[in-house]
Amino acid sequence: MNAENIKYTTKYRLWIWAVSILIPVVVAILFMIRIPNVAPLNILPPIYATINGITAFLLILALIAIRKKNINLHKKLMQVSIGLSLVFLVLYVAYHMTSDPTPFGGEGLIRYVYYFILITHIILSIGIIPMVLISYVRAISNLFVEHKRIARYTFPIWLYIAVTGVLVYLMIAPYYV
Repeated sequence: MNAENIKYTTKYRLWIWAVSILIPVVVAILFMIRIPNVAPLNILPPIYATINGITAFLLILALIAIRKKNINLHKKLMQVSIGLSLVFLVLYVAYHMTSDPTPFGGEGLIRYVYYFILITHIILSIGIIPMVLISYVRAISNLFVEHKRIARYTFPIWLYIAVTGVLVYLMIAPYYV
């Protein structure tokens, strides 16, 4: 790692951690706010579940692209995946600001499976923020060895989050009002 690259990544370190802390805090605060006199945005859950599914697909395509040494395609797919994750987050928050939480109605073993998937999905979705940002900054800084070192962990966690986002939706969809 040369001095210019170190300077470049150090410049972004504060932003990465600020964004990584701010996003979960802001989302938590917004979850406590209900917009009065606004009908629930019931159309959003299948849309943001679809966005999660598309993100999972694009992440797999990005992995294939980089294994085939198609760096430009990999870069574009990763940028679209980041963009879709941001769109997902905005739609998810918008839905929860207009709707009461939907309780899961399943019973028995499926209830435990649902909550295990949901809890791991939520916890990992908070932890993935700095991982994605660090991976991205290392890539745009041409620190490909360092990028690959963190991306090998970022990718499967992000893929898990995207796939379990779809699963959570499919499991709770029958209980939406």
